[in-house]
Amino acid sequence: MKTVIKNATVVSPADGLNGVCDILIEDGKIAAFGNDLTAENVIDAAGLTAVPGLVDMHVHLRDPGQTAKEDILTGCRAAAAGGVTSLLAMPNTNPTTDSPETVRCILDKAKNADARVYVAASVTKGLKSEEPTDLDALKAAGAVGLSDDGRPVVNTAYLRNAMNRAPKLGMTVVAHCEDLFLADGGKINEGEISAQLGVKGIPAAAEDCGTAREIALAAADNVPIHICHVSTATSVELIRDAKRRGVQVTAETAPHYFSLTEKELLRRDADYRMNPPLRTEKDVQAITEGLLDGTLDAVATDHAPHTVEEKSDFVKAPNGSIGMETSFGVSYTYLVKTGLMTLSQLVEKMSLNPAKILGIPAGTLAVGANADIALIDTNEEWTVDVEKLHGKSKNTPFKGMTLTGKVKMTILGGKVVFESEVKNKE
Repeated sequence: MKTVIKNATVVSPADGLNGVCDILIEDGKIAAFGNDLTAENVIDAAGLTAVPGLVDMHVHLRDPGQTAKEDILTGCRAAAAGGVTSLLAMPNTNPTTDSPETVRCILDKAKNADARVYVAASVTKGLKSEEPTDLDALKAAGAVGLSDDGRPVVNTAYLRNAMNRAPKLGMTVVAHCEDLFLADGGKINEGEISAQLGVKGIPAAAEDCGTAREIALAAADNVPIHICHVSTATSVELIRDAKRRGVQVTAETAPHYFSLTEKELLRRDADYRMNPPLRTEKDVQAITEGLLDGTLDAVATDHAPHTVEEKSDFVKAPNGSIGMETSFGVSYTYLVKTGLMTLSQLVEKMSLNPAKILGIPAGTLAVGANADIALIDTNEEWTVDVEKLHGKSKNTPFKGMTLTGKVKMTILGGKVVFESEVKNKE
């Protein structure tokens, strides 16, 4: 069946699109653009903006092994509600995603999910940095990324081997940058707030030293590296300098790092605890500047679900917050509504660039591409209500916040997988 999306403002930087037109979908693909297109199924998108489905390159689906927090289907349901049609699943599952069997298990479970799931397998077995994984076998099973995320790859030799092998295998190494000796079990950013609360802090240097190591490896061997969840001013400057020198480095940050500061921790609410932790106003400014000047290539969420019970104790709770349903709204509110960047530039950060970095077929609305589309009301204000979120966990640092920019419909391969107050006309 053919579907036409009528009268949408189409914004797709990969394709030079930025204007009102119709989109024809046939057999799950983009078939044509134009005016007055017709089909048996019509979606009236007047007043809405159509963008390529968002690509979240940093997601914890908790499946297998931690499905009380999230599973592949519920995680992808949350993704769809946030306009995310492709995501990279991190390997700190139980068992760790360190074998071809686990990679295939995840991909098999994801076949009928509401988003396309890509897998990052681990660099070392059990994330322990004691034994490397079989990269060829992981690639053959379907993994597209490599990471020990949740932990750094402590053994630099194993990380270097993965960075050198990954380009030949068509894979991307995405690095959790942290010096565990400096972090030393800290809970929040080391500084004024940690001292005030009497809670052990994580110095910014823990991230910065990790970032410097990964950049040094990339520079020495002339190979690519992608830096995860950048949160500090110094890491931004290290990446900026590396790019000036021609180092093959890309980097992401998350919405909470350009919208919230460590002062949120004064609430003593563990939903505001994540790793890296919320930092200072100076860091927030540096992250924002890094996004604007291209130092930071992508916005990802580090979506990390935990149960209410786990998050009930401020100090003992595990790190992490959910983010896929709020990522566009937060990013639009803080970056586009404020006039810092255009919607097209935001789409680059949230769809086109992540797809390029991962080498996956996404981030575009070109004729022949997958019909993965988010329809957004860029004027709608909405309040984050945790009871209306679509995943299993509710640990969002944006609860109760009023945002601008609401995903109204998400289309995956031509099929509507999420809808909010947008009705099809048969």
